[in-house]
Amino acid sequence: YTPHIMRLDLWKTSGHTNFYKESMFGAIEVEKADYQLKPMNCPGHILIYKSKLRSYRDLPIRLAELGTVYRYERSGVLHGLMRVRGFTQDDAHIFCTPAQIESEVEACVDFAFAVMKNFGFDNYEVELSVWDARHAENYAGKPEDWDRATAALANTMARMKIPYKKMEGEAAFYGPKIDIKLIDAIGRPWQLTTVQFDFNLPARFGLEYVGEDGARHQPLMVHRALLGSVERFFGILIEHYAGAFPAWLAPVQAEVCPVSEKVLDYARHVTDTLKRRGLRAHLDDRNEKLPAKIRDAQIQKIPYMLVVGGKEAEAGTVSVRHRSKGDLGPKPLAEFVDSLQKEVESRSISV
Repeated sequence: YTPHIMRLDLWKTSGHTNFYKESMFGAIEVEKADYQLKPMNCPGHILIYKSKLRSYRDLPIRLAELGTVYRYERSGVLHGLMRVRGFTQDDAHIFCTPAQIESEVEACVDFAFAVMKNFGFDNYEVELSVWDARHAENYAGKPEDWDRATAALANTMARMKIPYKKMEGEAAFYGPKIDIKLIDAIGRPWQLTTVQFDFNLPARFGLEYVGEDGARHQPLMVHRALLGSVERFFGILIEHYAGAFPAWLAPVQAEVCPVSEKVLDYARHVTDTLKRRGLRAHLDDRNEKLPAKIRDAQIQKIPYMLVVGGKEAEAGTVSVRHRSKGDLGPKPLAEFVDSLQKEVESRSISV
């Protein structure tokens, strides 16, 4: 992990104080030196790369962290988990040669689609965010570098047969980017994955590698965040599924509901059996009637409710109830555990 606070001079070198200042908190004086809460993780990874001389044989170098960043969002745009001032990014930076850049970008985009599919998102929009040449003062770098970087991203998406919309003026100050916005269950777009081509920061920090020809060359850099903000992603997940998560995502996968205190020992055995198999189970041992326990589990949108009474305890079974399919009848405990484990391991998105 890279530090949460770094010397202000680092952010001057990166260009953030010139191009990103409005989204940064003010400098902090510590022992007569100015420090800055980090708005991005990239300079920290750059310093790791720069800690020793690299060879072309070392590349690509991929560095990643779940890094907390801090951005000064105006109070009027703060919005629950969706827009916050301190958040965690699943951030990665890839240092590579010019010959490797398109394959690295392609791998990042493939990774993003695989992650979204796992979480049950299959509706999304892709944008290619480019600079606005009419306002070159808002960006770092030469026009020919921007053209070359934009072409590399466009070529990658063309090769992958991904339709996209070109967004002029939406690039980062250091380079163009591919943005993937997922569409949630009620049709709203949310910015998640970003894959950014960066030729500026390697130049600003004087990054080098020794090439096959023995000379020193400047690497290129890819910024990659799959979920974007982890907090925002959790918010999107909650809203997309309206809290009724697939079993593999549900905080509690099975609620064990004994009909009376007489079968508590068996109910504990059922709960412990589930937990030993790595499943998230909870025992409702409150002194409440069974309909109240089932109602509360339904309100919490727990996928499975396991009712156990004297008959189930004697037979070694559980009476299975699904939150949306209703009563599924009695099943041997071992059979239910196996079926739930398979459902979880398959990451089925059935709710």
